[in-house]
Amino acid sequence: MTVFSVYVVNKAGGLVFQYDHQKTSIELEKTFSYPLDLKLEPQTDYVTVVFGQQDGIKVGHVILSVNGKPANGRKLQDGSDVMEFIENEKNYPLNIRFGRPKLSSNQKIMMASMFHSLYAISVQLSPESGSSGIQKLETDTFTLHCHQTVTGVKFIVISDPKQVGVDSLLARLYTIYSDYALKNPFYSLEMPIRTELFDSQVVAAIEQTEKVGS
Repeated sequence: MTVFSVYVVNKAGGLVFQYDHQKTSIELEKTFSYPLDLKLEPQTDYVTVVFGQQDGIKVGHVILSVNGKPANGRKLQDGSDVMEFIENEKNYPLNIRFGRPKLSSNQKIMMASMFHSLYAISVQLSPESGSSGIQKLETDTFTLHCHQTVTGVKFIVISDPKQVGVDSLLARLYTIYSDYALKNPFYSLEMPIRTELFDSQVVAAIEQTEKVGS
């Protein structure tokens, strides 16, 4: 069981802290003959599988390397275009490694802002006043837990669906925020939290939760 990541979002929807605890990602490698029986599409940051999932390779996976050459976005390490290289029959057989795309810093900021908006919408949709907003979102691969303080700060934990003790972790994160951010004379309210002591306390709290819940 695992805690994947932690987000702290201020009352305006700005991301003030983010930590990825589980950095390992599932990667799949396969050798293909010509023609490639997957439909790929170049997007802003990656070449992405859009149709024809097979052998664990799913829609949404991106190309991480081709014939051992790491892919940097839509280019290989040697500067060649990923799509042009794959479409050239002379380069086959091809060994392609796939994986889930990693979120950039800008994407994480955007996701935090979007969740802030969804949270506000959920409160407005409630037929009764005083709604708590979104506290938990469940999928087959992860669960999102959220705790909002009385001042509007949101603590978000993304974990394995089977992970226990996340409510206690959220409470502990709030305490850490109060002790190591709000009480820090050098910290400006609503601004990103950048202190090693805060980081280390968050990591320790996560590891304790995983240990208890394993």
